[in-house]
Amino acid sequence: MEAPSWVVLALAWLASVALLSKVFSFRPPHKQNLPPGPTPWPIIGNLNLIGHLPHRSLHKLSQKYGQIMELRFGSFPVVVASSSEMAKQFLKTNDHLFASRPHTAAGKYITYNYSNITWAPYGPYWRQGRKIFLTELFSSKRLASYEYIRVEERQAFISRLYALSGKPVMLKEHLSRVTLGVISRIVLGEKYFSEFESGRSMLTVEECQKMLGELFLLNGVLNIGDWIPWIAFLDLQGYVKRMKALRDKFDRFYDHVLEKHRARREAEDFVAKDMVDMLLRLADDPDVEVKLTTDGIKGFTQVSVI
Repeated sequence: MEAPSWVVLALAWLASVALLSKVFSFRPPHKQNLPPGPTPWPIIGNLNLIGHLPHRSLHKLSQKYGQIMELRFGSFPVVVASSSEMAKQFLKTNDHLFASRPHTAAGKYITYNYSNITWAPYGPYWRQGRKIFLTELFSSKRLASYEYIRVEERQAFISRLYALSGKPVMLKEHLSRVTLGVISRIVLGEKYFSEFESGRSMLTVEECQKMLGELFLLNGVLNIGDWIPWIAFLDLQGYVKRMKALRDKFDRFYDHVLEKHRARREAEDFVAKDMVDMLLRLADDPDVEVKLTTDGIKGFTQVSVI
């Protein structure tokens, strides 16, 4: 005997309500010794409380919930410290527990799959990277050896300002240029940018500034796909697309830099003079604990440049 249509509809309605109640009802697990915080919404957690300036949103929330609070970004719990005392607990007292950063799209796409030690997980690679920076790249002796570069770039900076005396000057642009000049010569061995033309071997100052500005921005954005992984493929904010485009730009630049350095290493009278030379030497060293790959060299160079 066929059931009446209203019975079928009623059963379908009840099944739908049951399913939706399972999906959207939120019953937080039993909590013990967890910080206070706002009640999360289903699926998005507390992302609805984070505006386009996350640090201000977190500060506002900390005024209500205290110097340490718990939020949920999508399906991930997040503990936020908002005082020097709490920061000390994370960064000093329990630093070994919180040394690693979460795996995000920024770390994957613009820091060479976490090869940049600011995004690398705590472990042998991170410890080796820290040692390389302290003893090889940024030791006191090494930095002192580059004093002549800083002097030359300062003199060029003052000469440019003198030539512009009596005219309006955007000091920020000139300070950025002298900083790029110093860093480029110390890390890469020469200036890879020019004031006007852009070619295969160099960028304009403006292009360098835009790339670095985009790098800083994308490293700090709140990418929804990082916190709700099952919608990451949608790239709702367009951040991943921008990360991939920026990665391609840096890749072309670094590939050219490494090509020039490797060619120079073939000379009989070769002497390492910049940080890329030293990284290439370390990549050939069989005694390093973790093999330094081309992506690793690019990641370390990126840290040095920024």
